[in-house]
Amino acid sequence: MARILLHSLIFSPDGVSTAYLMADLAQELQQLGHVVTVLTTTPHYNAVESEMTRQPLSKAASGLYYSTLGGVPVWHVPMGGRTASPGARSLAYLGFHLKSLYWAYRKDQAFDIIIAPSPPLSIGLVAWLISRRHRAACVYIVQELYPDFAIHRGLIRSSFAIQVLQKLERLIYRKCDAVVTIADRFTRIVAARCACRQKVRTIPNFVDAEFYRPLPRDNAFAREHGLISPFVIMYAGNIGVAQDWGPILYAADRLREQPMKFVIIGDGTCREWLVRTVAQRNLNNVLVLNYQPRDKMPEINAACDVATITMAPDAGRDGFPSKIYTTMACGKPSIVSTELESELAWIVRESKCGTVVPVRNNDAYAAAVLEAFRGRGGLVSEGLRGRSFVEQRYSKKAVALQYDFLIRSLVG
Repeated sequence: MARILLHSLIFSPDGVSTAYLMADLAQELQQLGHVVTVLTTTPHYNAVESEMTRQPLSKAASGLYYSTLGGVPVWHVPMGGRTASPGARSLAYLGFHLKSLYWAYRKDQAFDIIIAPSPPLSIGLVAWLISRRHRAACVYIVQELYPDFAIHRGLIRSSFAIQVLQKLERLIYRKCDAVVTIADRFTRIVAARCACRQKVRTIPNFVDAEFYRPLPRDNAFAREHGLISPFVIMYAGNIGVAQDWGPILYAADRLREQPMKFVIIGDGTCREWLVRTVAQRNLNNVLVLNYQPRDKMPEINAACDVATITMAPDAGRDGFPSKIYTTMACGKPSIVSTELESELAWIVRESKCGTVVPVRNNDAYAAAVLEAFRGRGGLVSEGLRGRSFVEQRYSKKAVALQYDFLIRSLVG
């Protein structure tokens, strides 16, 4: 048994995939016999009323907020709403880090291990500082490659800032007792930058295959939004800069005479632009819906014929959209646009549950959609191959046991 502090920027009841992932990990580790405490922020990315009702926050004397999730105590540092401004976001991260350090240094409770997932990159340094205070081991989880992701997306242009962040990245790898990546490709990159390659290991993200499961195509959500008759191509997730919306809009324009519906569900920094562009191009076959509660996602995934993920150039190299696991668990094949050597491309090809097209190849993407439409009779069996694939490799229990082994090896 270990006393664990899970230090994460996003956690339940925030209504976003990373929050659900970290919440499941915390509860799985608790069930494996560890004592887990969470230090995170107040819901700021996507506050969902139903989630807040299930996990209400109360103000604590320390100026933080407190809640519990399945017996796991959760401490929340106040955080304002998300912003697209890099400067404002950096200031928000700084405030989060300073308040986290203040809480951790005053906390009488002892910890054996600190676990911190990115982003941001700086949370790895804060986790190490907290580990020094508690004489604990420190594990940094690379969910996205930073600063690579920000550099390739043009979010950081200053050569000085890039050098500082690259030095910070290597400092974190050097100071942490273990560095976990969620994909083999990330492991190869991180290991080349880490002085002690033995501390780098791969533990993938997981999916709750009992919650995300195949359901009937004809359901209440499909009927509500007129998705019974048309062939439905669906994306459900963050609508941000990591995605490339060009292929979907291009395919919708090229295939507007076909009985198809392109459905995009979610929220993010690019949502207003997307809604405006769809209206300007008069794309009546594109439906953009607001973020939907997690409880509805199995039914929503069931309402499509094929799921889709279209990564922005370079984003597939530095990040991995774990939503592919949920669509596979729901028995849906995917059409993905990404770098051919990316982890996302490997998953789709290895599981034989979809089609991979290169980034910025709108014609290839539209052709893949049309081919799926013409071969729709085989999509069910294709999707079930993906379901079987994630059940064998990416179940909650299997991945939690890998973390359990790592934790026990570090704390003895």
